[in-house]
Amino acid sequence: MPGYTEKQRDALKRAIASGALTVESPDTGRITYRSLAEMRQALAMIERDLAGDQTGATRRRRTRAIVMSGSGGW
Repeated sequence: MPGYTEKQRDALKRAIASGALTVESPDTGRITYRSLAEMRQALAMIERDLAGDQTGATRRRRTRAIVMSGSGGW
C-alpha cells in the first residue's frame, strides 16, 4: 500500500467538513466517494498510515496457544 501524505489527509478533512463527496488533490487527482461513511473510513486508514510512518511502529497481533494434555483424548 502506498504511503499517504498530510496534504491528502487535509484535503479529505476539508471535503468532509464541507459536505462534498469529491476530493481533488494534485497527488491523486479527483476522487469521488459514495458516502460520508466511506470518506471517514478512508480518513481513518490515512491517519493510521501516517501514525505508523511517524512512530515506525507496527501493529502486533495477540495470539493465545491452547495446549491440552492428559490421556482423556477427545
